[in-house]
Amino acid sequence: MKFWIKLFLGLMLLGIISILLSYFFIYNKPQPNYEKADAQYTMPARDLFREFVQNKAQADSLYTGKVVLIEGKLSRIEKVDSLVLAVFVFGSGMFGEEGVRCTMLPNFKETLILYDTTTPIKIKGYCTGFNDDVILEHCSIVE
Repeated sequence: MKFWIKLFLGLMLLGIISILLSYFFIYNKPQPNYEKADAQYTMPARDLFREFVQNKAQADSLYTGKVVLIEGKLSRIEKVDSLVLAVFVFGSGMFGEEGVRCTMLPNFKETLILYDTTTPIKIKGYCTGFNDDVILEHCSIVE
């Protein structure tokens, strides 16, 4: 009987230790600072979109999961709930306009809302892939 109690207590202790380690090393993992990250690729927004349209597989392998700096003239600025998006439109497809959509970091929302869309802008963000639009997240405005 003592063996089963010791075994049960040992397994409980092992479970508690694994939960604590999971919390400290996986759940509580620090997030990268995309605003200060160096861009791995720099290009006009139109070229990024064109590469995804022409060869999605190759562009995915190059840009998805990387920090990309794009430049160009904004087509419009969208506000959706608490998100602010910078939108570059380069064509239209079956589901409407297609281009590059950039979800801004919270401290760049106001700057983007006040931005003049007739002047070129440089935006740096984390590329998450292509779904009729090239999606950049955690974006910041580069001066």
